[in-house]
Amino acid sequence: MSHEPSRLTTYRDPAEPALPDPGMRLDLTRAALVVIDPQIDFLSPEGVSWSVFGKSITEHDTVRHIGQLFAAAKEASITVAVSPHYYYPCDHHWHFGGPLEKVMHSIGMFDRKGPLSLEGFENSGADFLPEYKPYILDGKTIIASPHKVYGPETNDLALQLRKHGVSQIILAGMAANLCVESHLRELLELGFEVAVVRDATAGPTTPEGDGYLAALINYRYIANALWSTEQTLDYLRGE
Repeated sequence: MSHEPSRLTTYRDPAEPALPDPGMRLDLTRAALVVIDPQIDFLSPEGVSWSVFGKSITEHDTVRHIGQLFAAAKEASITVAVSPHYYYPCDHHWHFGGPLEKVMHSIGMFDRKGPLSLEGFENSGADFLPEYKPYILDGKTIIASPHKVYGPETNDLALQLRKHGVSQIILAGMAANLCVESHLRELLELGFEVAVVRDATAGPTTPEGDGYLAALINYRYIANALWSTEQTLDYLRGE
């Protein structure tokens, strides 16, 4: 019998943390829920990346937790924004890229026919998960222009949030050590206060390492808060 700790045990916070609690308190008058890449290619067994991300998504019940956050944010009447990832034919002619970029291009992840076309988009890997569409397509949710690598430097997310008077962000979505961590770092640099919802994200599991664990460690160092979905729902209800 193996005596190694379970993966979920390895994700527990330290019993005696060395770093202080920054003390973030949610203010619904200036808060937004930001969900990154709530798309089929990440979050569905039908998506092209499920073999790499599915284990972590299942362990953390990520799909359900993101849905709970959408519902609670709408009920609380706070700003909700989505930062999606799309690749168009011209993007596949880039001259260089990192390892994950190479993978995404090679498997057709987030592919669309073009920036002005929705041909073949519905129910494709680039489309939003069906259960999230009532929240995303309600005419009120901000759907930012696409980010192209990992962070929001290439899209209009920060501008949209500022224009809505947002200075606090509840951050969730995919993937933990890639787009979520990159968004976290950039949004912090831009002066936002950011709480990451730890079980409303997930990471890749490959021989190179556990991407979720890598991200979780960095969240503890740099995020203004690290909450569970349950905690976040309480805060959104004003409890």
